[in-house]
Amino acid sequence: MRTLVIATLLAFAPAPAADTVGAPGIGDAYYPLDGNGGYDVTHYDLRLSYQPLTDELWGTTTVLATATQDLTRFDLDFLLRTSAVRVNNAPARFVSQEDGELVVTPATRIAKGDRMVIAVTYRDKPSTHERYGFTAWWWTPTLTRGLGEPHIAPWWYPANDHPRDKATYDVSVAVPDGKEVISNGTLAGTRRQPGGWVRWNWRSTSPQGPYQTSLLVGDFDIVRRTLPDGRAFINAYDTSIPNRTDAEALIDRTPEIVAWESSVFGDYPFDAMGGTVTPCCDGLENQTRPTYGADLAPVGPGVVVHEMAHMWFGDSVSLHDWRDIWLNEGFATYAEWLWSEHTGAATAAQRARETYDGYPAKDPFWQTIVADPGERDLFASSVYERGALALHALRAAVGDTTFFRILRTWAATHEGGVATTGEFIELAERLAGRDLGTLFHTWLEVPTKPRTLP
Repeated sequence: MRTLVIATLLAFAPAPAADTVGAPGIGDAYYPLDGNGGYDVTHYDLRLSYQPLTDELWGTTTVLATATQDLTRFDLDFLLRTSAVRVNNAPARFVSQEDGELVVTPATRIAKGDRMVIAVTYRDKPSTHERYGFTAWWWTPTLTRGLGEPHIAPWWYPANDHPRDKATYDVSVAVPDGKEVISNGTLAGTRRQPGGWVRWNWRSTSPQGPYQTSLLVGDFDIVRRTLPDGRAFINAYDTSIPNRTDAEALIDRTPEIVAWESSVFGDYPFDAMGGTVTPCCDGLENQTRPTYGADLAPVGPGVVVHEMAHMWFGDSVSLHDWRDIWLNEGFATYAEWLWSEHTGAATAAQRARETYDGYPAKDPFWQTIVADPGERDLFASSVYERGALALHALRAAVGDTTFFRILRTWAATHEGGVATTGEFIELAERLAGRDLGTLFHTWLEVPTKPRTLP
């Protein structure tokens, strides 16, 4: 267990009024300590240094936020050893709790609506920390992967760690010369520093959730291009992967795939795109630049279709609560089926039939309540595939014209924000002009195999 660290105790200080204390969680059904109450973050500025040989990370993260209530105390989600916190340029008292909450008491009360500038200085080894019983930070001396879902931020920067609170980002990380740093958005430049270090500066200008924000440090070949529409197209390939050409053949198709997805879902919502390929681990839809495992050839372009579909469904339109995860994974899986149909392979109807017939009625696949799968089944196959089946059932019920109008309207209406399953159902019913409650109940809430596939 991590030792409780207390900086600057104020003995016999009166307890703050309950209505001026920010809640230690944002109210998620599965992760009660994710996010925090009392403020809304607008921007994160990370100015860090990282030594990959020892997994030491240090520096200062500045959080720009607005108080949504009067505050005498608030929390940040953070695991690393903190040495100082300042709020609006004044030293603040803080306590690093064992549960990953950094409790901050500003020198003066923050009034509702006031802007807060929170600067947190720290130094630690991220891989030595756990939250919710696991370590999200993946480290070896040759490759560091600071990415994960549903959690990663508390392992490397203090955050309001929930998709409900999105912000823009500047991620500036110095590493020894010869190592590369990959993050989200556009590469604003690199700068050499004394002692043989190089500082990498990445910028994300669209609202971005904490788990969608990534940091990779290692030996990468970085390929930078500018697309005809002016967007940055940046790919990074770990130099140790044995099948670089296989990976390039798929990742280089990203603009083609995004162009097709834009024709289906609406305009691409970000100013950059690309991908990062590492020798291990599954893919993840880091905003603008998903990360892929190296063995891409067997799965084909479907994995790129899936991860880039998340740019609309998951990253731009993010879940309001982790129980709404099918809004991410069901939509991205159905995008794969639509791509199959678009390229003249199996139709979406055939993919749906294959999935429906592939699981017997007694299979546990049908026992997951897709609209509320529970923490343990957050990434169960049924969330992906039965979620896609629900969308196919909707398409069959309302017809192609209305169905694709629903998808485009959903992406446009909630761009840069968050949404719920209930809001999707309401939109579908409004645009279809009919009650769809039974359909969604059957495919998302009933823990048995539906009798028929539309």
